[in-house]
Amino acid sequence: MSYICAAVLLAAAGLSPGNVAEAARAYVSNEDDGTVTVLDVGRLEAVATIEVGKRPRGLVLSRDGTRLYIAVSGMPKCPPPISDEECAGLPRDRQADGVTVVDTVALKVLRRIGGATDPERVELSRDDRHLFVTDEDDARLTVLDVARGAVLARVQVGREPEGVRASPDGRWVLVTSEGDNSVSIVDTRTYAVKHPVSVGARPRDLAFAADGRSAFVPGEADASLYRIALPAGSPATRVVQLRKEARPMGVVLDAAHGRLYVSTGHGGSVAVIALRDDTLEREIPVGGRPWGIALSPDGQRLCTANGPAGDVAIIDTNTLTVLGKVRAGHGPWGVVVGP
Repeated sequence: MSYICAAVLLAAAGLSPGNVAEAARAYVSNEDDGTVTVLDVGRLEAVATIEVGKRPRGLVLSRDGTRLYIAVSGMPKCPPPISDEECAGLPRDRQADGVTVVDTVALKVLRRIGGATDPERVELSRDDRHLFVTDEDDARLTVLDVARGAVLARVQVGREPEGVRASPDGRWVLVTSEGDNSVSIVDTRTYAVKHPVSVGARPRDLAFAADGRSAFVPGEADASLYRIALPAGSPATRVVQLRKEARPMGVVLDAAHGRLYVSTGHGGSVAVIALRDDTLEREIPVGGRPWGIALSPDGQRLCTANGPAGDVAIIDTNTLTVLGKVRAGHGPWGVVVGP
């Protein structure tokens, strides 16, 4: 649904155009049942479930919102207390690895793009032509051609890569590596790593500043939030130290409100960071170990995927209150919001 159509429908219903968040959809990857749940953000309800493949985790929308790309993996899930050695001995389905492509208008799977191994997260280039995929078990970034489904490059990065984001100008792709406590800055012209940058312990995600000249990186294991400059990267500076119980996972920029939102995992909340003075403004309790986090295109709604709770919390960014929670599938992991 277009912004114009949504505004017309809202006006007919006696609602203000500023409440266009009601027209937004959230797409939630459910790691434990191989599905994506589609939510109507305004009505606070699930509207569809799509089977997409094994262990869906990271996901990204095309710029026009008509295509959804989901990283799927045949690697078995091995949460603590399962050791790495035990996990390595479990059966693995390599044929299941790839990126599933969904038509968001028809709400159906179009195809699966191969070439990645144990993909965890996925990002799109600014022209929607290339996919950047973190291959967790091979410590690399795989670059895929969307139209042809071909591998364009394989870039070695730090151990256990997870988060991947393209800069606003498309010049750089940043990859967080949990095993190395680092961020790799990748040149999108040459696919060469400029250099790794040391950050907090176990970085899982990152968000660019609005001007693209810096990025924010939370550290799950030490409850930190770092800022790195681009393209120099170093030195990284610690912006905020969260409470020790927090386990920062996902992060998203709200430029209109001058804030960062950070999901705190076991902390059960969203940390609201005021960028005017780099301080913790407040924490919003959402429960259920929030992992993935996403902001609606109009900036009015914030969604968190709450893994063990099996739901998604929807937050009003003007009042910083939870409007409600919607049931998803088993093990909600990632979330994106679009029209």
